[in-house]
Amino acid sequence: MLEAAVTWITETIFRLGYPGITLLMAIESSFFPFPSEVILPPAGYLAAQGRMNAPLALGAGLAGSLIGALFNYYVAVALGRPLLHKYHRFLLIRQASLDRAEAFFRRHGEISTFIGRLIPVIRQLISVPAGLARMRLDRFALYTAVGAGIWCAVLTYVGWYVGRHAEVVAGIDQLIEHPEVQRYASWAAVAVLPLVVVVLALYVYRHRRRTAAAAVETAEGKGSD
Repeated sequence: MLEAAVTWITETIFRLGYPGITLLMAIESSFFPFPSEVILPPAGYLAAQGRMNAPLALGAGLAGSLIGALFNYYVAVALGRPLLHKYHRFLLIRQASLDRAEAFFRRHGEISTFIGRLIPVIRQLISVPAGLARMRLDRFALYTAVGAGIWCAVLTYVGWYVGRHAEVVAGIDQLIEHPEVQRYASWAAVAVLPLVVVVLALYVYRHRRRTAAAAVETAEGKGSD
């Protein structure tokens, strides 16, 4: 029933064209569980067959991702922190754990937001700790857009690649259930993992170097005194 509902919703809204893609990706990027794998690969497929424009479809998907992420961010800013700090005992979460989580995100919010947008399930939730920590909105939007843009580009390319090597498909429902689209879309998350590992390794290396340099400067400053 869930797959049938997802197919029906996607097929219905997809008929709106690019605004439909934006709406679907906004839903996918918010609290509501909705797979982006059934949205952008069909758009890329149609673009390969000349029935949509790939850059416009990608832009619509990115816009929707950002809208959904901002929705989660503002909900967390408005409601999340007060509720968590008031009722954390009922959730079996210690106040100290909440404080450490917020402090961590203040220090590493940018990289967490970027990488989170590339990981399934996490991409829908990463906006919440950003809102709880009241991460600067411009930086949140920037790193969200970069991470979401990579993910949207990968999914759109999956559909475009299959569309260039497959027969013409008439309906959106056929695109969603297309075996090649499903297979390559499921591999998309695996394909971005090396990028996640490389970026994280570079960030850790750079962070450690900065920390070490700061420690040396502090020691030298105390020595001169």
